[in-house]
Amino acid sequence: MDLSRRGFIKITGAGLAASSLGALGFGFAGEALAASVRPYKLTAASETRNTCTYCSVACGILIYSLGDRAKNAVSDIIHIEGDPDHPVNRGTLCPKGSALLDIVHAPTRLKVPKYRAPGANEFKEVSWDFALDRIATLMKEDRDKNFIAKNKDGTTVNRWLSTGMLAASASSNETSYITWKVARALGMVVFDNQARV
Repeated sequence: MDLSRRGFIKITGAGLAASSLGALGFGFAGEALAASVRPYKLTAASETRNTCTYCSVACGILIYSLGDRAKNAVSDIIHIEGDPDHPVNRGTLCPKGSALLDIVHAPTRLKVPKYRAPGANEFKEVSWDFALDRIATLMKEDRDKNFIAKNKDGTTVNRWLSTGMLAASASSNETSYITWKVARALGMVVFDNQARV
């Protein structure tokens, strides 16, 4: 086949025009393509900004949930992604942050406080009031028993060495400061943050 340069350009132009028409939906594939388009899954979802709970980086996340937000209605979280407007991560997430949706829907995720009585072999669900009262009672008993007001030289030290605190790493600066002040006001010397662990 003897093909001139001009003939090659004509054939190439005709092929480009035909494929362009097909890509714009004027060909046979247009109907099948239109039928296969599904609505964007986040169209009807509510968007909530939050902070990833894994580490001290505190990446911003967007949580998408379905539900009408009516009183006593339970929303269902359907998608979690990085927040592109967040100054820390600018929309990116590490593998753990990318898997947050799996953690939210994990069947083993603890959703209520549980308590195992002394001598018992299984945990039972308890109310938040019971759990917080129990923690406060045990802390008070331990502090009363182990609080050191003065050292051997008579200097006031106000130390509580038998209990420590591990703070959350995804807290804001203000929350971290208040947590630190409460721990120090109680006399706790052992105080650390999850970010360093």
